[in-house]
Order: sequence, then C-alpha cells, then structure tokens
Amino acid sequence: MNILSKFKNLRTKVREKRGELKTREKKDHRPKWLRKLKESERYQKTMAFINKYSIIMHIPLSMAMIFAMEWMSRHSFLDACEFVADHTMAFLYNSYIVFVVFTLVYLGKRRTFARMVISALFVALGIINCIILLNRVSPFGYTDIAMVGDLLTMQNTNYFSASQGALAVVAIVIYALLMVRLFRRGKKQEPKLKFWQRSILVLLAFVSLPGVTYVLQEKKIIDSYFGNLAQGYSDNGYLYGFASSTFSLGMSKPRNYNEETVQSLVADTDQGETTISAEDTPNIIVVLLESYYDVAEDSRITTSEDPTPFTHYLEENYSTGHLTVPVVGAGTCDTEFEVLTGMSMQFFGPGEYPQKTILKQTDVESYASDISTTLGLGTHVVHDNGGNFYSRRNAFSMMGFDTFQSKEMLDITEYTPLGSWPLDDILIGATTDALDTTESSDFVYTITVQTHGDYPTYAVEGDDTDITTTVADGDESLTNQWTYYVNRISDMDQWIEDYVNMLSERDEDTLLIMFGDHLPTLGIQEDEIATGDLYQTKYYTWNNFGMEKEDKDLTSYQLLAEYTNRLGIHGGTIMNYNQEMLNEGVEAGSDEYMDGLELLQYDLLYGDRYAYGGVDLYPASDLVMGVKDITINSAYLYNGKLHIYGDNFTKWSRVYVNGEKVSTTYESGQVLTIDADDIENGDTIVVNQLGSSNTIFRSSNEYTFYDPNYEEGEDAETTDDDSEPTYEKNE
Repeated sequence: MNILSKFKNLRTKVREKRGELKTREKKDHRPKWLRKLKESERYQKTMAFINKYSIIMHIPLSMAMIFAMEWMSRHSFLDACEFVADHTMAFLYNSYIVFVVFTLVYLGKRRTFARMVISALFVALGIINCIILLNRVSPFGYTDIAMVGDLLTMQNTNYFSASQGALAVVAIVIYALLMVRLFRRGKKQEPKLKFWQRSILVLLAFVSLPGVTYVLQEKKIIDSYFGNLAQGYSDNGYLYGFASSTFSLGMSKPRNYNEETVQSLVADTDQGETTISAEDTPNIIVVLLESYYDVAEDSRITTSEDPTPFTHYLEENYSTGHLTVPVVGAGTCDTEFEVLTGMSMQFFGPGEYPQKTILKQTDVESYASDISTTLGLGTHVVHDNGGNFYSRRNAFSMMGFDTFQSKEMLDITEYTPLGSWPLDDILIGATTDALDTTESSDFVYTITVQTHGDYPTYAVEGDDTDITTTVADGDESLTNQWTYYVNRISDMDQWIEDYVNMLSERDEDTLLIMFGDHLPTLGIQEDEIATGDLYQTKYYTWNNFGMEKEDKDLTSYQLLAEYTNRLGIHGGTIMNYNQEMLNEGVEAGSDEYMDGLELLQYDLLYGDRYAYGGVDLYPASDLVMGVKDITINSAYLYNGKLHIYGDNFTKWSRVYVNGEKVSTTYESGQVLTIDADDIENGDTIVVNQLGSSNTIFRSSNEYTFYDPNYEEGEDAETTDDDSEPTYEKNE
C-alpha cells in the first residue's frame, strides 16, 4: 500500500508539472503592439461587425480577388483597370462566382480558416496564369491540369526548370503549414442557423450560377464560345474563362441529331469511289513546321537577307496558301487534330485538347485510317519529342497509324543553341526508315520541334547568328528574341531543302504538304502582319509528278481534303464531307459548312455512329513504337562496368536485369554501360526504350550474360594488349 501511495503521489506531481508546462506554452508571445491592437475596443467592435455582416463583406472581397487575378493575368495594373471599365458586367459576373464560392465558409465554424483557404486557391490560379502567360500566349485552362503528368517529365526544358518546380513545392508546403497553424489556433464561430439551413442557402447560391450564366450569355454580356482562347479570357475574365475550360469539355448534342439526318448527310456528300489505284498513289508526306512564320509578312521585321529562300521558291513553283488554324502561340496538337482528322476544334470546350479527353476512350476516323483502308498504304508518324506528350502515343493509335518514331526511338545527339530542343536533322533519316518499311507507298506525318519557343531575350553565347534582324520600335530584348527566331527558321528552311532532296533521291512519286501550326510567341499584333489575322499561318507543297500549281487559302481541317481530292482519293466520312464543301465552294466557317461538320463530328465521337451503321469502321490500331529492332549483340565486363554492345540504342534506353531496371549510361547508339555489381553470370538482360512515367515503348531481344572468367565483385581478365575479354554471344 505504501508503494502504491507513493506511485499515486508521483503521478499527481507529474500531472501538476505537465499543467505548468501547458500553462507556459499558452503564454502569449505575440508582439506587444499586436496584443494591444487585438485587445482594443475598436478592434473588437470591427471584428464583431465583420463577423455579423460577413456576407456583405464578401462582396468587396470578391471584387478585390477578381481584380487581383486580372492584374496578375494581364501583368498590368492599368490593363486590369481597363478591363473593369470596358467589361464591367463581366467583371461583376466573375466577382459573383467568387462570392458564391465564399458561401462555403458558412458550412463550418472556422470561417476565417475556410476563407483563407478559398482565397489562396483563387490567388494560386492567378499566379499560375501569370507565370504561364510569361512563356506563351494561351492562358491557363483545365486541359493544362491534364498535362501536368507530361510536364513533370520535362524538367530543365523551356516549360519549367527543376529549381522552379522545387520552389513551387516549398511555397506550397510553407502555406500548408501556415494553414495548419491557423486551423489549430483560429477561433470558432457559433452559427445562428442550423447546419441544414446553412446548407440550403449555400446550395441555392451554387444553383443560381448556371441560371445567371445562361442569362448573361443570351444577352451577349459574356461569350458562350470563344475560338480565340486568349481573347476570350481577356474579354470575359480569367475566372470565367478557366471555368468554361473546366465545365465545357466535349461536344454538345446538335438539336437535329438523329439517324435519318446523319445518314442523309453522308449520302449527299458521298464522293464515290477512289479513282487512283494503290500502285499509282504517291507517297503522301505531311510535315508540321513548329511555329513557322514568314517574317516577310511582318512590317516590323527587317533582316539582312532572306531567311527562308527555299520556302519562297516552293511558293513560286508549287501550290501554296494561307492556312487558318485554331490556335495562336501554343496548342500545336489542336492544329494537328484538325489537319489529321478534318474535324474542327470549334465544337470542343475552350482550350480543350481532344487527345487528352475524348481520344482517351474513343477511336477516331483520320486521313491515315481513310487512306490505309482505301488504298492499303502504310501510315507512320515521325517526331523528335516525347511519345507520351499530348498523349500522342495513344492518340495516334486511336487515329489508326501503324508506327510512331518518337524521340525515345531516335539516337538524338544534336540540339539547338539553347539546348532546349533537338535539331530536326534526325527526322530526315527517320522518315527514310519509315518509307522503307513497306513495299507500297506510305502516308507519313512528321512533326518538327527545333523552331519551338521560348525565344531568349539575351544574345545566346555560341549561336551563329548569320542573319541580323532589326525590329521597328523594338528594344534590345525583343530584338534578341527575333534574331534568335529568324536564325532558327533559316535553319528550318535549310532543313526543308534537305528534306525535299532526300525525297527527290528516292525516285518515288511523292506529294509533300508542310504547314505552320501557329504563329510564334513573339508579341505579334494583327495590324503588323500582312494577313491581319493572328490565326493564319502558311502551308507549302512540293511534288515530283507534275501536280498542277493551284494556290488556295484553306483551314487546317480542309488541308488534306483538298489534296486527297486532287489525287482522286475518297472514302472517309469527314474526308468526303470536306471535299464536297470544297467542291461546292461553301465558305469555311459559315453556318452551312459548320452545321453539317458538327453533326458528323458529334456522331463519330460522341453519338451512335449512324454514319457507320453502328459498326466501328476505323478501330484503333496496334501502334508499334519505332521501325527498327533494338538488339543486344554482346556484353563484357571491363573497369567495373558491363559494356553492352548492340544496335539502335538511344538516350532513352534502359537496361533491365532479370526484369528489374538498373542505372544505365548511354555511351552511343551501339554501347550502353551498367555497374558490374548489377550483373552476375546467368542473368538475363533486356534493353527497353522508356517514355515518360517509365512506359516501355519497345524492347530488345533477351540476352543471357555469361563470362567464363567472371568472379563476383571482380572484372573479367584482360590480356596484356588490352584486348576484350572473352564472352559468349547469344544468337
């Protein structure tokens, strides 16, 4: 009993001590001025008023939040003021969106904490858009969130650096810690209304949003659709633009959509049988020229010599014209989608990339699948950027292509002066390899990258700027950007000539169609360019079989319809429709043109496919990455490394030992090395070509390592003359 009593006394003393510690911990460590302020009668009355009438205080807070977001997005206080003055109703509507979201604070007792979290989310949206618009023309949209996985695989590129990513993570962590502190120490407020009553009020606020939005759209106060994403955000407000890109994905069902109207339209636009035989069909090569722009059409720019003489030669001698594209400054894959499918981006949500949305689950008829089905041509893609970027590996399968050579399959060793992008010379050999895979003619889609932005505001050390550039009323930074860009398109012009020469030497009938995907991000203004339209680039053609020169301005969804029609190739639903509209002279973008295109596009992507009679006529292909086998020929130990010899290795080759990836060093297209500690006699070696997120694109043969001189932890023996150690080669 004595021992038990002592234990109880000790426990009591410990508890008392703990109580003292807690009391000390609760000591107010705030600065004296802050304590005095919060204890003052005026402060208490002010806070009591704010808490009592917080619903009213949310009005100026919401307006301030929108103004701050517009200020950040426009990079200008005065431009934000101009938006409020010129688009007052749009400003108030955006403020109303924030006001409705702020009603969520009434669902809980920690209103200050909830208000801070909501405010932080809006501020973060503004900051993200602010940063993005420093690097491109298109503002931040929902589709960019879907691209996060792709961007995270591209550290140390022009998109963002690893240090910037780390800084963002640190900022998020710090803010999260502050929010945790506020949550723990913040005061609770006892609401006067019951939870179910507050919930109804919040629900009513959110339910009001669609109605208010519809009324404002009907009265043309805000736009329900904006093809020019940047202009749409500018006129309607960033928050509404972002919300539209989030909740307006996909296509709406046309009012006249039914089996009868679809099948009638298909019958009315049928172009009949293809009139050219497979044997007489030329190779059809389509090339996307990244950010390619004819600076001769820009009144501000003066160059010491013509940077693009060969493309000007093509303009003079082969069919050409301006091409209306759906994007400016960014959004390559939207132009790509229109060119390859003949469909229009106008019917999708603002800033949507179909490759990241509908093509994730639905195959799509494309010119590749049309030509393959009708004539049996091989269909290939060649590109010196990541195979998973824009979900292209999946998208090209959904479009029916046979092969795809992405950067992971190419032995890229040369880059632009900034080191941001590969030189496109690698694509010439890759196109040759694609053409050599079949006995017949081929359809090849080639995507370039070396003229991609961002363009530096400083002179790049080591860059041979052979062409000097002057920008009217331009500062040094802008001049440096244009000088860099002009010399890159000069390099691209030479690449185009080399590409044409390669095709000429093959002595095969070939039609080459090249197009600019969008204007570069260089602050180009409509009143400074010959076309007066930021959504017009150029397309160029070349052929070696006497196709008559016939210049015509087109849209990107018409481009391939025009040239397949000239060749006598028909058959696809969208192909036939676009050819019919071109033959009848119906103006692109007119109601007559777009109503029918929308009907067919919805049917094939979202509807019941009445055009196909309910049958999937163009299923996804079993896309093969690359056209050359990755092979391991031999392997030997030397100087603590296993040297693996073979063919068609690239910087994206990774060695797997017994199915487990090991650290791999790229030495050349024929040699990879791994640490000797990662291998033992009898282990199986495979080389895999890896895309982002460790996606295996293609695998080599299996190779079983065996070295008769192998001893664990030691290199193989070598002779005095440093000859290679013995090995057994797998057949």
